[in-house]
Amino acid sequence: MLNNKVILVTGGTGSFGNRFVEYALENYNPKKIIIYSRDEFKQFNMQNKMRRLYPEKFSCLRFFIGDVRDKERLKRAFENVDYVIHAAAMKQVPACEYNPNEAIKTNIHGAQNIIDAALDCGVKKVVALSTDKAVNPINLYGGTKLVSDKLFIAANAYSGTKDISFSVVRYGNVAGSRGSVIPFFQELIDKGEKSLPITDYRMTRFWISLDEGVKLVIKALEEAKGGETFISKIPSFKITDLAEAMLPGCDMPEVGIREGEKLHEIMITEEDSMTTYEYDKHFIIYPQIVWAEKQKPDQSGLGKKVDDGFSYSSGNNTWWLSVEEIRERLKEEIHH
Repeated sequence: MLNNKVILVTGGTGSFGNRFVEYALENYNPKKIIIYSRDEFKQFNMQNKMRRLYPEKFSCLRFFIGDVRDKERLKRAFENVDYVIHAAAMKQVPACEYNPNEAIKTNIHGAQNIIDAALDCGVKKVVALSTDKAVNPINLYGGTKLVSDKLFIAANAYSGTKDISFSVVRYGNVAGSRGSVIPFFQELIDKGEKSLPITDYRMTRFWISLDEGVKLVIKALEEAKGGETFISKIPSFKITDLAEAMLPGCDMPEVGIREGEKLHEIMITEEDSMTTYEYDKHFIIYPQIVWAEKQKPDQSGLGKKVDDGFSYSSGNNTWWLSVEEIRERLKEEIHH
C-alpha cells in the first residue's frame, strides 16, 4: 500500500507520527515520508532516533518545518505527495478552552488549508485523525474537531474529476500517550504514592494501542472511497480496574470529574446509526449526503447495517478487559 509512495504526516513528531513512520519503514518501502511539524527540537530528536533505528531506510525521510495554518507552506510541502495523514492539532482540553482562537486557527482553519492544498496539488488520499471528543462535544477541543471532521467529509464534494478522497479515522486516547491517564498514574507510583485519584468511579475508556491506531489509518488509505469515518472495534476498561492493575490494593479517592471530561468515550451516536455499517474488526460511518456514486455505503457487500438506535461507547461495549488483561497490555506498552 505504501510501497514507492510519497506520504506526508502533519504533526509528524507526535506519538502517532513517530509510530506511523516506524511502522511504515518496518513494513513497507515508501519512496519518501515527509514529517511536517512546527517544533524544530522535536524534529531534531526524531531525526536522530530514526537515523539510529533505520540507518538503511533513513534517506527516504524528509523533515519540513511548517504550520498547518500556513497554506503557502503546505502547498510547497504537498508537491508530488500521494497520501496525506493529518495528525496535527491542538489537543489539550484546558489549553483550547483558554486559547480558543488558537484552537480554531489550528484545528479548523488548518483543516481547510490541508483540504485546499491537497485539492490544488494532486494528492490522491487524505486521512484525518479524529477523536471521541468530536462526538456530542462538550468542550472547545471537541467542537473544533467536529467542524474539522465535517470539513474533511464535505471536501469530497469539491473533488470534481480529480482522483482524490478524504476520509476520517476516529479513536479515543491512545494507551500510554502523552497527557493520558496511564503516564499520570505511573508518575504517582514512581513517586511512591499509595493512592491513585479517580475522577469518577463509573468512568470507562476504550483501549487502543498506537499500533492499532496506525493500522486503522492504513486500512482507511486502502479502502476509503471518500467521506467515511473509520472506527476500530476495541475493548473497554474501567478506570478503577486500571488503577488496580497498576497499583494493586491502592486507595482510590474519588476527586470529581474535570471540566470538559466525559464518563464514557462515545464513538458512534444513535443518530449516526442510520449510515453505520459493521465489519469484522471495525465500523464505518458513511456520509449522510453522498456526492458521488463511489461514496455509496458498503459497496464491498461485506458490511452489515447496524440497527437503528445503535450506539457505540466505552460504557455500552460488549468487550471488557479484566484487571489481569490490563496488566498484560501494560507490559506490551512498556515493551514498545
